[in-house]
Amino acid sequence: MNKSAGPTNTSVGRTSLVLLLVIALLNTIGITIIVPIVPFLTLRYLADPNNLAAIVGWLFAAYGICQLIAAPGLGVLSDRFGRRPMLFICLLGSVFGYLILGLGGALWLLFLGRIIDGLTGGNISILFGYVADITEPKDRGKYFGMLGAAAGVGSLIGPAVGGLLATINYSAPFLAAAGLLLLTLVWGYFWLPESLEKEHRITSIAVSELNPLKQLVSMFRWANLRWLLLAWFFYAFPVGMLQATLTVLMKDSLGFNVTQASLVITLLGAVDILVQGVLVSWLLSRLGNIRLGLIALVLVGISYLVLGSIAFLAAPILLLAGIILFAGSGSLVENALRGLISETVGRREQGRVSGTTQSLQSLGWIVGPLLGGFIYTAWGHFQVYASASFIIVLAIVCVWIALPLVQRHQAKKQTPGASEQEAALLPNEEN
Repeated sequence: MNKSAGPTNTSVGRTSLVLLLVIALLNTIGITIIVPIVPFLTLRYLADPNNLAAIVGWLFAAYGICQLIAAPGLGVLSDRFGRRPMLFICLLGSVFGYLILGLGGALWLLFLGRIIDGLTGGNISILFGYVADITEPKDRGKYFGMLGAAAGVGSLIGPAVGGLLATINYSAPFLAAAGLLLLTLVWGYFWLPESLEKEHRITSIAVSELNPLKQLVSMFRWANLRWLLLAWFFYAFPVGMLQATLTVLMKDSLGFNVTQASLVITLLGAVDILVQGVLVSWLLSRLGNIRLGLIALVLVGISYLVLGSIAFLAAPILLLAGIILFAGSGSLVENALRGLISETVGRREQGRVSGTTQSLQSLGWIVGPLLGGFIYTAWGHFQVYASASFIIVLAIVCVWIALPLVQRHQAKKQTPGASEQEAALLPNEEN
């Protein structure tokens, strides 16, 4: 079997791309199949059920912390040793993580499973690296989009399948996820060639390249981006709070079982895909990134208040309204903020800024579950979502403060000769 593929090898490229799409699909199903079940499984091992939200928050945060630590290293190691071995290590780690979660037996085993899965959870970034290896630069955006679409479909299917399997028992979804990823690993081992030829690999790894905080620290030198990046963080932060507490809220306030909770999370994914595929381009062309971003942030803030009101009025209609509003407006926020951040830097800085936004999102999904779980347990159910809404207000303030800089750069880029000035305009690094 040929284990070296490049952009010019079209037959290997097509085969590999199909396999990568299948891997992305199955991998995301495996990841999301367990999301609605985690609180119900955790409840088995708690002496005090009132601590459920706090413990679930720690389980989500443990995964996020480990992924933040390991992701830069996995990417660099794939540049050094190839995509194929690192992808298989990531998949194998997830298999072991899900097996431990499914077999369970104690709370510490749940944490061990999440830690192992988090440390090896960088397979999506390796898949994107693989695509970059085997495609021409002009085609990469299209194939990146296909990979993202496959992952999106997986995130839609996963929670629904997880809810159905949970009717057997709470271990079944975890064991099914392990089986899916093991099947993916075996299939890839026999059919997926190596994409990064040895002459194109790095020969050494600097310790600084493994530092997960490197991109976060560099953010503070980008004077013209600080407020937009802070807005991105303040958007991601409450999303982490929602992830850790939504299923617990549905169980406590509405009496939902795991299957009902799974269907709600599936609805969230369906609305997100619909908005991304149909509304985003249309709204961006009419409103632009600035207006769309501000309007969508306001709607996200309102969605948190609607969801929080379930603590006072246990009406499923409020849950559906809040979920649809959150999923739809959240998709618009992400696209608008990414667009604003991308417009505010030159071509040479796109990769660094993309890495920084990813790191900030990971940080938000670490701090968010911890704070959300604590507030839910110590202060009350509504207070979590009221706090999330307040944090969204901070995001709106950050975008508002950034507006003069954004508008000035947009005006400069429209003037003659702006393309030559682009590199000098941003990033404006100041202490």
